[in-house]
Amino acid sequence: MISAVRAKKSLGQHFLKDPAVAQRIVNLLTAERCQHTVLEVGPGTGSLTDFLLQKAIAKLYLIEIDQDLIFHLKEKYVSLNNEIIAADFLAYSLSEQFKDTRLTIIGNFPYYISSQIFFKILHNRQIVEEVVGMVQKEVAERLVAQAGNKRYGILSVLLQAFYTLEYCFTVPREAFFPSPRVDSAVITMHRNKVSELACNEQSFFQIVKSAFQQRRKKLRNALHAYHPNRLHAAQMFLDKRAEALSVAEFIQLTNILDSQ
Repeated sequence: MISAVRAKKSLGQHFLKDPAVAQRIVNLLTAERCQHTVLEVGPGTGSLTDFLLQKAIAKLYLIEIDQDLIFHLKEKYVSLNNEIIAADFLAYSLSEQFKDTRLTIIGNFPYYISSQIFFKILHNRQIVEEVVGMVQKEVAERLVAQAGNKRYGILSVLLQAFYTLEYCFTVPREAFFPSPRVDSAVITMHRNKVSELACNEQSFFQIVKSAFQQRRKKLRNALHAYHPNRLHAAQMFLDKRAEALSVAEFIQLTNILDSQ
């Protein structure tokens, strides 16, 4: 079945061909979340879909941008025809389609847009409660990295503010067709109980991004655009680099800079 569909380099397509890996990924879905709506992003040839259909999922949707694959999926999964969405996930309005829905997202995310996918999920955090995603191994390590780790970055902080992340397992490049140049990894994300941060969220996002855009510099230099009076009140953080601050400390820093 995989050989009947041609992978497109322009879409970063690498089809998972190992059914044991596919089943292992799908098995990471919690039973509770299966009672809600599940959206598979980029189903490709259906390696995950085959196993998703074996689970007691209340409502399953697939979203795929490749028109050739849409045709393939509609032929293969006739019962899902009304639930196969022909669209670009990054441009698709989750809030409109899944309004008042408790949503789980699963997928083998294309390497070249994986960060954008996570920013999209972050933007829709009020409805996305669980994520099971396969990404480039290096990206997975960055997302789950904790403060003090060299891989810790913008997405690490922003996602961990609202989700509990776990690195589940590594997937070798040989499990795909065509084989990518790097290994992949599967992570899970579960929404935590934080509905709103204990600070101005817009300021928090901006401060985190500013801090990491010059991650080699100490915060007194990375945040130099802020008024000196504000920075003076944040002296306890200024000799540190962005990677040293936990989510809680970034919240504390935001409150200090906003209060001046």
